Amino acid sequence: MVKHLLVAAFLLAGFFKQVQAQLPPKREFRAVWIATVENIDWPSRRGLPVEQQKQEFINLLNTHQRNGMNAVVVQIRPVADAFYASPFEPWSEYLTGTQGQAPNPYYDPLQFMIEETHKRGMEFHAWFNPYRAVFNASRNNVTPNHISRMRPQWFLNYDNKKYFDPGIPEVREYVTQIIRDVVRRYDIDAVHFDDYFYPYRVPGKEFPDYASYRQYGHGMEKDDWRRYNVDTIIHMVSIAIKQEKAWVKFGISPFGIWRNKNKDPEGSYTNGGNTNYDDLYADVLKWLKNGWIDYVAPQLYWERGHRIADYELLLNWWAQHAYGRHLYIGHGVYRINSNAAWNNPNELPVQITEARTLNTVQGSIFYSAKSFNGNPRGIEDSLRNHFYHYPALRPIMPWLNFKAPASPYFADAFERANGLHIHWVDGEEDSTSRTKQYVLYRFEGNEVINLNNPEKILTILPQSSDPQYVDATYQKGKGYTYVLTSLDRLQNESLASDPLYIRIVGGKTKFYFDPEP
Repeated sequence: MVKHLLVAAFLLAGFFKQVQAQLPPKREFRAVWIATVENIDWPSRRGLPVEQQKQEFINLLNTHQRNGMNAVVVQIRPVADAFYASPFEPWSEYLTGTQGQAPNPYYDPLQFMIEETHKRGMEFHAWFNPYRAVFNASRNNVTPNHISRMRPQWFLNYDNKKYFDPGIPEVREYVTQIIRDVVRRYDIDAVHFDDYFYPYRVPGKEFPDYASYRQYGHGMEKDDWRRYNVDTIIHMVSIAIKQEKAWVKFGISPFGIWRNKNKDPEGSYTNGGNTNYDDLYADVLKWLKNGWIDYVAPQLYWERGHRIADYELLLNWWAQHAYGRHLYIGHGVYRINSNAAWNNPNELPVQITEARTLNTVQGSIFYSAKSFNGNPRGIEDSLRNHFYHYPALRPIMPWLNFKAPASPYFADAFERANGLHIHWVDGEEDSTSRTKQYVLYRFEGNEVINLNNPEKILTILPQSSDPQYVDATYQKGKGYTYVLTSLDRLQNESLASDPLYIRIVGGKTKFYFDPEP
């Protein structure tokens, strides 16, 4: 037995050396969920002064930018309320302390969050809960103009929460209208839904949608009818998003098990008590097959070897069922220290490593922001020093069919005491402001230019009217080659600029533009 364990440890060590020797991916989605319901992640408490709210969010962005994240998924509609100036729904109590009360002094948190996120070159995914309306139905704290009071016939109580009834057509139209409004008025990069469609089952209690089933069921089996209702709103929202802005993505973060194998030959070898298909009535595979969503981020919050839902098994199952759409793995940072398996500091790093070995997995999302506090089991160290040490472009979605910007070109470069100052301009063809970021690569001496090597990315910078960068790590008396590219908002990358060569000739530094001296 000991011999077998030693052999396994040896093989595992060899595996990690091999993985570490490989280049990190140049393109990878790296995001963190920021939950606002019950003030899980932000703001830290209800009614926080505006400036403190802002500073907390900035601190979150800065922390997770240092952790290597290139996107955030922020909950802006937790319970039919709003973290933005909505014409339909009241201000959230989780923001101001009282539902319906605007921030004072006034600001629009969503506008602020988007601007601060984009300023750091990160994507902003607006996270909506489509059907939850009141988190605690026993508390009488909703405003008179809350939709649950205006349209009480649309709502059902279940497990002390109030939900929209997904079976009512007007409900689906209303929720789609909410999403369409945000896509139209705000510069978000994606719409994001989590795993809450029909609520999780409560033992011995049936979701009380008898009336709507009698009215709209049309002879369908109830389970099929419920799935039809969820399918319909996903399709409606998908169409609405792309009608407003073709570049805005639509992503779903479902529960980690689609269906168990004992119920469906296409299901996974799991024994989950809840599944998307049978309990939440969310046929995620159908949405992927039909191209209604752009990415799926299953919540794989179990450890490797879990007896009911093994992380490795589910990782591989989802990797085979993304149907050409992006697959980001949802990792449960909040689970660290929750049991013996998660006390192992290698549990999450190995999960990330295994996900990276699969070419149908394009990244990770971590739940949730506050779970990183205190660097539990060294997770921030792992991300900063190993997995996300080098920046990554986000993966492109070819089906969105956007054209890369024109190549930029170097305008000037000169040495100063604080480093090398580099200036450039956009390509002449780029007259439509498609450029959103620049990627500056640096190669030492006569290194071959290889833009597929992320270790050579010096920085990724936001577009500006006077683009420039100071390379503070530049060493006088040493030769370099710099190359620039431009990115649009979907991370389509331009062709490379002509190189900027810095060579030492006769003991003096010389600056050359193409061709190489």
